Amino acid sequence: MIFELWKSIKRKEFALVYLLYGKESFLINETKQLLISQVLHDDEVEFNLSTYDLSETPIELALEDAETFPFMGERKLLFLHNPHFLTAEKTKEKVDHNLARLEAYIKEPAPYSTLVFVAPYEKLDERKKLTKALKKSAITFEANKLSEAELKNWIRSRAEYNGVTIEPEAVELMLTLVGPNLFMLTSEVDKIALYIGKGLTIDTKTVDHLVSRSLEQNIFTLVDKIVSRKIEDALRIYYDLLKLNEEPIKVLAVITNQFRLIYQVKELAKRGYGQKQIATHIKIHPFRVKLAAGQAQKFTEEELTHIMKQLAEADYQMKTGKMNKVLLIELFLLKLK
Repeated sequence: MIFELWKSIKRKEFALVYLLYGKESFLINETKQLLISQVLHDDEVEFNLSTYDLSETPIELALEDAETFPFMGERKLLFLHNPHFLTAEKTKEKVDHNLARLEAYIKEPAPYSTLVFVAPYEKLDERKKLTKALKKSAITFEANKLSEAELKNWIRSRAEYNGVTIEPEAVELMLTLVGPNLFMLTSEVDKIALYIGKGLTIDTKTVDHLVSRSLEQNIFTLVDKIVSRKIEDALRIYYDLLKLNEEPIKVLAVITNQFRLIYQVKELAKRGYGQKQIATHIKIHPFRVKLAAGQAQKFTEEELTHIMKQLAEADYQMKTGKMNKVLLIELFLLKLK
């Protein structure tokens, strides 16, 4: 996992070539910042840090830079972004790359330079000779979306990184409240760790008290109250949202999206799709599918269809100004009793 790579970088065990690829930009950016802080001293950054966009710059120019001795310090650090030639994607390249030159460099990289390929693609073309050579020679990290188990491990590891521990139930609650956004999860763990102090343990009470709720998460909790037929609690959450100056039309849109997701998950599960297949089919994180699947069990198809019609009617009346916006959502909630 990423923490093993970070530990080696912190031990000053630098590779000559790294390959970072995947869609999880947070992990890639954190790795880049760690490399900068560990490979170079502050007074070396201006002279020995270079960044190239390979969609605009020929690879040979970056390699010439890598083969030039550092002006100050012992090592140069170069980030090479957007190496489209490692993928099967069809792109209109603005430049021609001398890939034979790159293959030769990979075999004998400059011992005083660290070259980092940053490829924001979900997959690389494993059939290409260059991709095979690079993955064989480079330290490679695939930064794609983490699974539920990996997210939980991330929370635990981030807590340890901050000098605290976290209870298993608190891990579950944090993931439910924050969702699978790594940036938000990291921020919340760091914040709570700072609040409680090193050597202590994060429990569910602390998570519930301190975790910031986004509009989407408040809506998820509201929907969860609806699922449990706790309409008074749902109304209380709605009024709290109004106090936070959330627009009723935005609240309605997020409620509608959540119920649409519940309906989709229920329908696809009925067709025999597994949760991972559903996540791939509707392009959302599997953890969100898991939560929606749990909510879907509380409704019949007829109930969900009826709710979707009510939401569509409320949306129409809200956008045409036929009824007070605040009252429309109140009526929607009260009809569900």
